[in-house]
Amino acid sequence: MIDQITVDKVLETANSQIVEVVSDYVTLRRRGINYLGNCPFHNEKTPSFTVSPHKGIFKCFGCGEGGNALNFIMKHDQLSFVEAIKALGGKFNIHIEEEEYSPEQLKQKNERESMMVISEYAGKYFSKALNETDEGKSVGLSYFRGRGFRDDIISKFDLGYSPEKRDALTNEAVKQGYKLEYLEKTGLTIVRDDYKADRFRGRVMFPIHSLAGKVIAFGGRILKTDKKTAKYLNSPESEIYHKSRVLYGIYQAKQEITRHDMCYLVEGYTDVLSFHQAGISNVVASSGTALTPDQIRLVARFTKNITIIYDGDPAGIKASLRGIDLVLAEGMNVKVLLLPDGEDPDTFAKERSEEELTEYIKEHQQDFIKFKTSLLLEDAKNDPIKRAQLIQDIVRSISTIPDSIIRSVYVKECSSLLKVDERVLVQETGKLQRKKLEENFRRNTTSNERPVNYQQQPETPSPNQTVTNHFELEEVEVLRFLVKHGEKPLSGLTDNGEDITVGQYIIHELKQDDLLSTNPLYNQMMESYEPVCADQSVIAQKFFVNNSNTELSKLASDLIGKEHILSRIHSKFGIVTHEEEIYHDLVVKIVAELKWKKVKVLLKEKRSQMQQLDVSGDHDKMMELLQEINTWQQVLAHISKELGGRTIV
Repeated sequence: MIDQITVDKVLETANSQIVEVVSDYVTLRRRGINYLGNCPFHNEKTPSFTVSPHKGIFKCFGCGEGGNALNFIMKHDQLSFVEAIKALGGKFNIHIEEEEYSPEQLKQKNERESMMVISEYAGKYFSKALNETDEGKSVGLSYFRGRGFRDDIISKFDLGYSPEKRDALTNEAVKQGYKLEYLEKTGLTIVRDDYKADRFRGRVMFPIHSLAGKVIAFGGRILKTDKKTAKYLNSPESEIYHKSRVLYGIYQAKQEITRHDMCYLVEGYTDVLSFHQAGISNVVASSGTALTPDQIRLVARFTKNITIIYDGDPAGIKASLRGIDLVLAEGMNVKVLLLPDGEDPDTFAKERSEEELTEYIKEHQQDFIKFKTSLLLEDAKNDPIKRAQLIQDIVRSISTIPDSIIRSVYVKECSSLLKVDERVLVQETGKLQRKKLEENFRRNTTSNERPVNYQQQPETPSPNQTVTNHFELEEVEVLRFLVKHGEKPLSGLTDNGEDITVGQYIIHELKQDDLLSTNPLYNQMMESYEPVCADQSVIAQKFFVNNSNTELSKLASDLIGKEHILSRIHSKFGIVTHEEEIYHDLVVKIVAELKWKKVKVLLKEKRSQMQQLDVSGDHDKMMELLQEINTWQQVLAHISKELGGRTIV
């Protein structure tokens, strides 16, 4: 764990030199006080990516990405917070102080590092054996070239060859000082008593890389015809390799997946190589294993859009349909491409140019519901039982989708395709949803707790759904003032005549009237600043932009970096060229603006309740509501006066 002093030092240094950080990835040119370039996070021809050195932030006005230097590194290289701090520390020669490890943690860390080192060594050994030995050239290199792979693709993926000799790698590694213990733990060497042998001997090698580009495992293909021996052999599970969490080619593809906002998923190693050779680099492979939730979440870090490409083998496709449901359950947008009979992604990509392949995918990829329905309808034909099973299968897939709006769209489409009443599908989907909720409830509650009646429960928004915030513009404007002016003094607002800061005023006003946002991140921003809001030496902009909470720093960078929509109250001050000149008056008006709108919404709710009571005839309740409405109208009148006599409708 990195201590906070070191984190602060790295953030301060990196943000003050953000142009240097971003220039490692983007060609920037100066425009006024800022720098401009093409955004690395989406495909654009006209530059809309701006770096502001005096604010220490970047902002793309095309795709909306923004933040500080740390946010940029984390997003671009898909690094964790700690990994990004270490990367920036290394760039600026800042020694990273970490807390001491326990003996057990130290042992695990050293073991993991040793396994990583030996895997890197093995990768270089296999590559050298392929390119620099007679056996490697005549057997391994001739195989890859015979499959049509160019030398640049062989180099890009660090392909290699494991010699036929029983213990060639093992002997050479031990000779170089690597321990047999770690050769065995990584699966490179098989050890049984006095017997030692290379696991992959006589195979061409496909190194498997981590997101950071480190070799963590291998896949090996045998070149002999031997029915008793597996065609492909993979490294076993280890401390550094968990096959369910890894996708082949993710390191080489991650930047292009982000740029195109799309990922193509194929099955095997050579499928990935052929797509890259054809010019399409945003492609990864599940390496012949069934797709897992961890693999899907790995793709989701870069894009929400995925197209699964299947061989023209109906039996294999039906066995893989479960993978689609897993993708849907993670909130991904999934399409499916079925290649012609006898084709696989490897051969199909080799026969086409980048333009032809891209066009074919675009024209033939199908929405999952159409694909699954047409595939299963062929089996069902006119059999009513099979047709009913098909409908249940499709509904089960739709019910896994976390977003209720997307679910409803698919229900409507399914109703049209299957000629089934939409209400029936809605009912069946609802049943499956409730069943899933009940199962989750049973798992997460003790037996003596009272069960919930899910029939009467409103649907809880999933993590992929956002609650509508009717006060978004006003809340954003208040937070923008907090970030830009939080430490500045305000006078004449307290009974004793003492000055307070902008931050103190905003936080006090919103807390005393219980004006919490529906956006938890907005509330978190207030809470984080509250302990220091009275200290004028704490510059609010630096506090937020350099914050170790990456979500807060990104929000702060976005608030001060983007073109914001001015609140209506700005017009009362005429043309404002420098907000700093009138921040004292503006902050009071902006907080009042938020209060005014919230009271307006509350009054609307009270009047709606009054109309309902008018029908039911509950006179006591009506009188109570009338008093509440009268009180809130007085509050609204007071706020309107502060805002310059706004008319109450």
